[in-house]
Amino acid sequence: MGRGEEPAIGAGYLRPGQAPSFIQLLRSNRNYRYTWLGQVVSEIGDHFNNVAVFSLAMEITRSGMVVTGVMMARAIPMVMAGPLAGVLLDRMDRKRIMIASDLMRAAVAALFILTVGRRGAGLLYLFSALLMFASPFFTSGRASVLPAIASKEELHTANSLTQTTQWITLTLGAMLGGISVTQFGWEGAFLVNALSFLFSAWAISRLRVASGFRAQRTSLTETEVVRPWNEYMQGLRYMGRTPLVIGIAVINIGWASGGGAAQILFSLFGEIVFGRGAAGIGTIWSFAGLGLIVGGLIGHRLGRRLSFRAYKWTIAAAYVVHGGAYVVFSQMQQYWAALLFIAISRAGVAVSSVLNFAQLLRHVPDEYRGRVFATLESMTWSTMMLSMMGAGLASGSMSPRTIGLWSGVLSSSTALFWIGLHAFGRLPEPALEGVEPEEVEVHGQPTV
Repeated sequence: MGRGEEPAIGAGYLRPGQAPSFIQLLRSNRNYRYTWLGQVVSEIGDHFNNVAVFSLAMEITRSGMVVTGVMMARAIPMVMAGPLAGVLLDRMDRKRIMIASDLMRAAVAALFILTVGRRGAGLLYLFSALLMFASPFFTSGRASVLPAIASKEELHTANSLTQTTQWITLTLGAMLGGISVTQFGWEGAFLVNALSFLFSAWAISRLRVASGFRAQRTSLTETEVVRPWNEYMQGLRYMGRTPLVIGIAVINIGWASGGGAAQILFSLFGEIVFGRGAAGIGTIWSFAGLGLIVGGLIGHRLGRRLSFRAYKWTIAAAYVVHGGAYVVFSQMQQYWAALLFIAISRAGVAVSSVLNFAQLLRHVPDEYRGRVFATLESMTWSTMMLSMMGAGLASGSMSPRTIGLWSGVLSSSTALFWIGLHAFGRLPEPALEGVEPEEVEVHGQPTV
């Protein structure tokens, strides 16, 4: 069968070049099934932690700066860990690195229980930093191994399901986390998060492929072994000479310029603007998750049909929808209307994410994949960090609605950068290097 998957049981056989449905993929591919189960459990646990931490932070001071401090404590370590994670994922066993990340995060997640009952936010900052430092080793690792555990027919479906699941767990985790904190306190949410990482580590340990989980690359030179920074710089040079990767990096930065502020505003809108406490924070995140799910499904369907030119115009439209809907969300007086527009905004984000990720999987060679995904994550979080800092400082003198309006405008401006790159011919389609050209699934005639 290849890729370590089991024969399909009751799923039927696929014709050559035919992509499976989500259910068929989970039935037929043992490796992906374990990866998906670990993702579901650990990411639901993540959102228990998120709601509990932000609710606890607001309980301490009811200040947007405290929420900003927690977000900064999470963002800075992720930025610092990105280069190291990228190099290690491209030179070591990716599966083992992912398991180590899960075990470290399980221990730190349990330590959050110590923050309950304390007046200061110091431990919240410390444990948030430790938790997020370990995160890129797992998230970039999961992205890097996807082509190893998904066959040529499965890759687009696996990418779409991975991202859509991420947003389903956001919806469920935020809602259940808000209810859990309200009913049972913060300690229970932190314990659930710790146990979820242990389950994820077990699930990843079950992955099996004949070729292993090391990057397919030439042997490391003595210089690369001793000086891993040179190896990271090689990854940056690869990104610099690949226009599509540059373009995706630019729009990631553009989105994050407003998206960082949005992370702060969800807590401020739930607690202060609409006065609904932890449950309000959870509900806003849940509707954001619903929008992401819908957008992910749209992106999955579009990704099988769009030509490269149509893909580029779709990305521009998605960012206009995202930013415009966020501006409307920030000005809504009715709670239900605000929830509707935050869902529409996040649907635009999801469409662009699924389509961009699919392009990276097809065009980035295996030997660079860890560094590319980790670097893009670091760049995004670096920009979000500045955006969060700006939103936190502005919250002392500006209303959440005003900050939200400018956040949406900044995110929408991303479309202008992308259109400009396309108009000046800076976004040609690169060679198919992420998978062999003959392995890329074909689904009828592309649309324009």
